[in-house]
Amino acid sequence: MYKDVTLPQGFQCAGISAGIKAGGVKDMALIFSSVPAVSAGVFTTNQVCAAPVKVCRQHLQHGVARAIVMNSGIANACTGSEGLVAARDMAAEAARVVGCDPQEIFVCSTGKIGPQLPLDKIISGISKLFEEAVRADVQQTAEAMMTTDTRPKVSFSAFGIDGKAVRIVGFAKGAGMIEPNMATMLSYITTDASVDQHAWQNALKKAVDASFNRISVDGDQSTNDTVLALANGEAGNKVLTEESPEWTVFCAELEKVCFELAMMIVHDGEGADKFVTVNVSGAESAGDAELAARAVANSMLNKTAWAGTYPDWGRIMDAIGYSKARVVEEKVDIHYDDTHAVCGGMRSDIPQEALIKVVSQTDFAININLNLGEGSATVYTCNCTEEYVRINY
Repeated sequence: MYKDVTLPQGFQCAGISAGIKAGGVKDMALIFSSVPAVSAGVFTTNQVCAAPVKVCRQHLQHGVARAIVMNSGIANACTGSEGLVAARDMAAEAARVVGCDPQEIFVCSTGKIGPQLPLDKIISGISKLFEEAVRADVQQTAEAMMTTDTRPKVSFSAFGIDGKAVRIVGFAKGAGMIEPNMATMLSYITTDASVDQHAWQNALKKAVDASFNRISVDGDQSTNDTVLALANGEAGNKVLTEESPEWTVFCAELEKVCFELAMMIVHDGEGADKFVTVNVSGAESAGDAELAARAVANSMLNKTAWAGTYPDWGRIMDAIGYSKARVVEEKVDIHYDDTHAVCGGMRSDIPQEALIKVVSQTDFAININLNLGEGSATVYTCNCTEEYVRINY
């Protein structure tokens, strides 16, 4: 699927089986820059966060990185001081191979919470990753990131900046425990553009807010959520800052890559077979609109109704009512796509069959107008089926 994707200049990647998962499944990945890269990152806001998140937050302060090393299968979360030592040992071993400072290595883990990392397998896996990285196999790298994902997730863009050819390539994993900020997801963004570190961090945060922080699969926030971005400058453009004439072009391409990855995550939601866009308009503020949209998107009553092709608009009214957004019941209008379900807080005269036809689709929108102001927001979500329960049983 992604075998022909070309990485930005100066980057290599690999995905291998290190024996962390049974059956020879790929379970370690590497993204490596041949030269120091300016780094940016955004992490989970969960008060319980994994050891690698703590280490990455510290290493991000260094501002420059050479590599990202990750494992799947074990999250290295809730593992105490031993888990922190393991995360630091991962970074130290990769730094030894590269010949750089451990602070220039990011480490990530995803999988089951609680078990300690099999550090012997991790350490031997790091050496193997660097041996394989010369092949720059994007497909295998993306596969090695997966847990309950059914497919790898890669997005890319090629464009011009300052007369130079620039590429952005992003990787992501995630299918369940998805709810900002952010989701049980890992995402790595690489570019050969030359970018100021402060501007790079701001651009990534903005892109994440418009993408990964707009999705929800099941309303559960993870302990390991991480988005890391590396810009190594190998394209040879003048250093981009927020004042650069082509800054908006660069940010638009970055946001496009992040948005595509975020949509892949929702479409691959655990057990899901419907993609649902929740649009709220007419709120007193953008904040109120977001509260209402998230309440609808995260409601298990709504998710299960969509799974059963049951257009229960009453559950939507209920969700926006408890959302903490200001709602005046008699002003609310709700459409399923363009089909009017609720008018002035009451059922419209549209036949139920017309609404059933909409929710029987694999992709539809819930459009809610609170008719109170100019605030608007969108959240992307999915339904919840019996398969979700089986996956998480």
